[in-house]
Amino acid sequence: MIKTKTDHRQEIIKLIKQASYSKDTWKIFSDFCEMTAITISNSCDPTQREERENRYLDIIRSYEKREQKLFPDMFAHLVLALEEKTQTNGTEDVLGVIFHELELHNKWKAQFFTPQHISDMMAKMVCGDETQTAIQEQGYISVLEPACGSGVMLTSFCKAMKENGLNYCDQLVVMAVDVDEKCAHMTYIQMALYGVPAVIIHGNSLSLQEFSRWYTPIYVLNGWVWCETFGLTTARNRYDEMLKCCLEPSYATWRQVEALLRATPPTDTAAKSQETTVLTVEDTSPTNQQQMRFDVDMEAVRVPESAGERKPKIAKPTLEKELEQMQLSLFPDS
Repeated sequence: MIKTKTDHRQEIIKLIKQASYSKDTWKIFSDFCEMTAITISNSCDPTQREERENRYLDIIRSYEKREQKLFPDMFAHLVLALEEKTQTNGTEDVLGVIFHELELHNKWKAQFFTPQHISDMMAKMVCGDETQTAIQEQGYISVLEPACGSGVMLTSFCKAMKENGLNYCDQLVVMAVDVDEKCAHMTYIQMALYGVPAVIIHGNSLSLQEFSRWYTPIYVLNGWVWCETFGLTTARNRYDEMLKCCLEPSYATWRQVEALLRATPPTDTAAKSQETTVLTVEDTSPTNQQQMRFDVDMEAVRVPESAGERKPKIAKPTLEKELEQMQLSLFPDS
């Protein structure tokens, strides 16, 4: 008996069509992508876990029991399809092909993703000597995709890196953006399952609006947030900082100290000119009436040069309470 090879992509299409009796195919596919993205994200990103878990439950509860059982099967076939691609042709876009085969590209705004062979050609043109030089200099290369679609260009770049003897799981870090939430989910799923360190942003590359961000597991586990952070602006991102605090409790404590010190504005001209925020604590013990000043960088604790110099006071009980709170995580519920 000859065992036929399973076409996992076609199996996903069949399962989507089985679930489309009560909802249209567009809705089924979008919900599948979002729930899969949430499943992956909640395995590595504690900062948004509760909110996304509630969103997952809202989506899955809108389906009947029979339909709910189809989504894990879709996910399983997707993992197998990507694994098969990795072992044969190399990293390729699977979800974008399914999107087109379901004829969802004609819905509303006619989204057409770049064909795989075209993106492969473009990636080979880009991934050359400059890529090798950048990796030799800093150990990795960063790639920005401002309109990622299903992530086909990124899969092609990963394939080109592998063909050149480079490791895209270790020597590549990606930032991808798309204004379509479904596209952000598609790219995130494929980058995560291919093991690419990446931050996928649902946002507008033109207006610089950011609606949500998604970290791939390898980005979090390998500590990329400490050496290569991304955003549509140069400002520190809230979720990046929350993630750092969750990964490293000492960083959370340092941020609390920084916030406490920043809460007290400088009062003298010298401090203002140096743009240094200081916090002064008055020791009211009978043996020591001197004031001590703590700099933001916490590198020095020194007595003010002028004995008569007055600094803003903070009640000692209040300060002690703040210092006790510094020992706690910024996000105890995560």
